Amino acid sequence: MPKPNDRPDEALGRLNEGLKAFEAARGRSASWEVSRGIGEGYRLLAELIGGVLGGVGFGWLFDRIAHTQPWGIAIGVALGAGMSVYMAAHTVARMGKKALGEAPPPAALPDDDED
Repeated sequence: MPKPNDRPDEALGRLNEGLKAFEAARGRSASWEVSRGIGEGYRLLAELIGGVLGGVGFGWLFDRIAHTQPWGIAIGVALGAGMSVYMAAHTVARMGKKALGEAPPPAALPDDDED
């Protein structure tokens, strides 16, 4: 906060230093690992929602062509939901393998010779 007797350039310099300190502290808290995790979460959400919506779309199209309402949409929703859960589980398994590959090896525990 500027003092009443400060010159404008001194007050501006102090404010600039405070802003740099704030930005440095803020930059440390948001790492790239957190951003990557958020992106992977959004990808899983998109797979789940996209599979159901895709199934609804194909079911609706089948109903329009074959005149089988409402069975096309019902079967499309079921197939889309099943496929989206399968794809999400596949993606989670792949992300888990990748995380295990990037993780450091576990620390060695000392042997327990009390046997």
